[in-house]
Amino acid sequence: MKKVFKAVFVIIGTLVGAGFASGQEIYLFFYQYGMNGVLGIIISSLLIGIVIYKVLHICEDRKITNYRSFLKVFIKNEKQLEVFNTIINIFILITFYIMIAGFGAYFEQQFEVHGIVGSIILALICYIVFLKDVSGLIKVSQYIVPLLVGSLFIIGLFVVDFKNILEMYHYVPKNASWKWILDSVLYGSYNTILLIPVLITLRNLVSKKKERRKVSLWVIALVILLSLVIFLILTKIDVDIKNLEMPAVYVVSKISPVFRDIYGFIILSSILTTSISLGTSLLENIVKDKKKYKQYAIFICVSAILVSNIGFSNLVNLLYPIFGYIGLIQIIKICTEKSKQVNRK
Repeated sequence: MKKVFKAVFVIIGTLVGAGFASGQEIYLFFYQYGMNGVLGIIISSLLIGIVIYKVLHICEDRKITNYRSFLKVFIKNEKQLEVFNTIINIFILITFYIMIAGFGAYFEQQFEVHGIVGSIILALICYIVFLKDVSGLIKVSQYIVPLLVGSLFIIGLFVVDFKNILEMYHYVPKNASWKWILDSVLYGSYNTILLIPVLITLRNLVSKKKERRKVSLWVIALVILLSLVIFLILTKIDVDIKNLEMPAVYVVSKISPVFRDIYGFIILSSILTTSISLGTSLLENIVKDKKKYKQYAIFICVSAILVSNIGFSNLVNLLYPIFGYIGLIQIIKICTEKSKQVNRK
């Protein structure tokens, strides 16, 4: 069971990043659809859980050791494989940039310090952990993620009230159409792009079928619960939410300085764990010569600092939906063609 929770913490640490904890993702994909967004949270969480189980099964069944080998199972053409692999690596790199930008955005919003300062701090921490390889990722996640999850639930207990829930139940959004279903699928989709390279690094941690099932179920439950906490926190927004870089932080900060500080820990920890997960999986994907590992680590950290000036919310709103469509291709392959190949074997 210890191995199961180690895997769960790494996965949750990857999923609960800057966009999630800040409220930007939950607003963009769920909150704007009212109570339909709650159903969307359940749909996307189930989708993520299914993909986690399938990917871990495929990795064990085919003895997959890297992302390129994973893609090779259902992309036989070498040129197509290289193109898709490159697209995924670019997405992971851009999402890593978003985490660095989110760290800077928090510093700017809460401490009135230029965002570049926060970005530099996180980039340096990431570089140090990258040098420890996958073991550094697991160690950071197993200590920080339980605190992150516990802190978020405590905040939720004090911030959320039934009045907000009732108001949300009667809220009818302008865009209350079928689009909420599409957005819930897209949310699960782009998250699986991030998760698959990370899951491959966990292949030896949960090799048994029973362990894989437990990991998937725990992740589904935690993602639903954590998403609902953020969703309900957003119901207390009293200004135009579109003008806020980090809407959940805004709500908590208005309640009390203690909650603001606790939520600060949540934001910074979630950004840290996701950044490390993304950076580690990216380096595992692109570095063939271990001698160049350090040079690549320096490059992605320095370039992240430069790109962070674009702005956190701009990056989230523009890029996440786009990559959600790309992730749909991967999900379809995993849940259909891939499973048939495994069954035939």
